[in-house]
Amino acid sequence: MDRKEEILRLIEEGYRTAKELARHFNVSLMTIYRDLKDLEEEGLIVRRHGNIELKKDQEIREDTCAVCGKDVDLRLAFIYILKGGKKVHACCAHCGLILVKGLDRDRIEVALTRDFITCNPINAFGAFYVVGGSASPCCSPSAVAFADRETAEKFAKGFGGDVVSFDDAVLKMEDLMKGGQRVDITI
Repeated sequence: MDRKEEILRLIEEGYRTAKELARHFNVSLMTIYRDLKDLEEEGLIVRRHGNIELKKDQEIREDTCAVCGKDVDLRLAFIYILKGGKKVHACCAHCGLILVKGLDRDRIEVALTRDFITCNPINAFGAFYVVGGSASPCCSPSAVAFADRETAEKFAKGFGGDVVSFDDAVLKMEDLMKGGQRVDITI
């Protein structure tokens, strides 16, 4: 069995980092990174935030963000319910606003998030967002959802950022992320 096949087997058994794999094989991190790059290009693995997963494990899960791979905290969660009942989860408004670009908007039946202050569920399409403020409860650049414009404006007064509607928040987030890394969403 060659090293790449063994790497796939070890990932399936629970190895999640390049450091763990390098220790197991007693090779340098660069050697493992080359192998991981090849496996990723072959579509067999996905690397996110230092963790490695088999591609088949990358199914949409309710406890993992479809954009960044973080655990979903229900107080900040952003959920798209697609026709047919399939749910796509994001960890926060930042990722939820990015995620909509990877979805067929006509397939979205409902988009839910929570008001940042009250934690009450709200319609994400009708919410007001403070984008680009200094308060960053999850991912950055910051995006925080509110049920009403008045509360969003008060929040922005204290933490900065622009108060915008859903569609404008998507565009604003896109502008803020242009200098960053491209995010590919597989659904």
